[in-house]
Amino acid sequence: MSFKIGFDNEKYLKTQSEHIRQRISQFGDKLYLEFGGKLFDDFHASRVLPGFKPDSKLQMLLQLKDDAEIVIVINSDDIEKNKVRGDLGITYDIDVIRLFNVFTKIGLYVSSVVLTRYDGQPTADAFQKRLEALGIKVYHHYSIKGYPSNLQYIISDEGYGRNDYIETSRRLVVVTAPGPGSGKMATCLSQLYHEHKRGIDAGYAKFETFPIWNLPLRHPVNIAYEAATADLNDVNMIDPFHLEAYGKTTVNYNRDVEIFPVLNAMFEKILGESPYKSPTDMGVNMAGNCIVDDEAVSEAARQEIIRRYYTGMCEYRKGLISEDEVMKLELLMKQANVTVEDRTVVSAALEKEKATEGPAAAMELPDGTVLTGRTSNLLGAVSALLLNALKHFANIDDDILLMSPHVIEPIMALKVNHLGNSNPRMHTDETLIALSICANNDENAKKAMEQISKLRGCEVHSTVILSAVDERIFKRLGINLTCEPKYEV
Repeated sequence: MSFKIGFDNEKYLKTQSEHIRQRISQFGDKLYLEFGGKLFDDFHASRVLPGFKPDSKLQMLLQLKDDAEIVIVINSDDIEKNKVRGDLGITYDIDVIRLFNVFTKIGLYVSSVVLTRYDGQPTADAFQKRLEALGIKVYHHYSIKGYPSNLQYIISDEGYGRNDYIETSRRLVVVTAPGPGSGKMATCLSQLYHEHKRGIDAGYAKFETFPIWNLPLRHPVNIAYEAATADLNDVNMIDPFHLEAYGKTTVNYNRDVEIFPVLNAMFEKILGESPYKSPTDMGVNMAGNCIVDDEAVSEAARQEIIRRYYTGMCEYRKGLISEDEVMKLELLMKQANVTVEDRTVVSAALEKEKATEGPAAAMELPDGTVLTGRTSNLLGAVSALLLNALKHFANIDDDILLMSPHVIEPIMALKVNHLGNSNPRMHTDETLIALSICANNDENAKKAMEQISKLRGCEVHSTVILSAVDERIFKRLGINLTCEPKYEV
């Protein structure tokens, strides 16, 4: 499958920023804008909407930076259980610090971090000390009994009133988080309650990329969103409030539909009436209007669903997720009408494994070319595959050696004789380092090194679960990796 653009990123930046400006002008002193999904490096969006740039939302926000401040929210339970961002392979707490540094470096003002669902968790307390040592303000928000149905209790001094009031100073407060389920919306609503008590007019809007409200419920892009949030049990659904108010069918998801009565009651208490008739009304998402090739976007989303399925199967094999989550992913595969055979690299890798009687891997390049790699005495299958791909991009003959034995042998000896490894074969990071050393004296190795950026966006499948080191390298290279849910024997 060759890569096709399906999304107009320039149009998106223009129309999206216009809609956010309109929403800011709708309210008085302050607007709390919940940023769903990833504000920075939204790789999921860039995979399912080919043409979407991972930092699009950040670029748009930079246009509003003089009016904006950022509040980063993290669920204290996610700190406790070391929840990991799947696309980057780092824990949520580490990602909070990374986001703070990234935003600050490019000139955005981050005013504070909020620990939601705080209940004195020791790891949350330790993280708070770390943040405060960096000069970052930290606030606590608590679990509320009966949330989200017990409105009278929630909208009271015992509910939202118990939460810390977040000190903010700018008209636009962007509330973001490392991932879903962090408590962004509850943080916004809590702030509306506190602002009202202080006599400050404040509004709320939501910038959620997925599900895309003006695509069909079972569109592959919306199913891919469900696959991405299988651990949260998010379910896409027709927005019943929007249907009742306007007679129009739009797509939202269960958590927003459940929370809408709370938001409505909040606005009625603050403004006398709610400016929104539905969860869809709350949103400012223009992504659906910027799709220029529906089939290209649909195919990209179908591929993402298969990748999510493989990730879930491997996590189940590692004991990290429940069987229910795997069953949900299987159901979503059926709803999208896809099977693992629709991922080209799967059959290519399995055929290579059968032919070589050892772990193997396959890569699909953006032009549809498929390459394979096998396990040898020197290299693991994915290391061999990387070298084969770099040779292909550099037009280097397949039987030319890129790395001198004088470089490889000392690395293997170090691993076995001094670092306690029983397997001398080189991981992908070691392979790339060895190649870079050889590039000093070898023209072919130098030409191969110059091709590394072309690996971004390639598809790879391994017939065995890879080491954490190899998985991390593939993520950094921007390669979309899947693995069979089995370990090398």
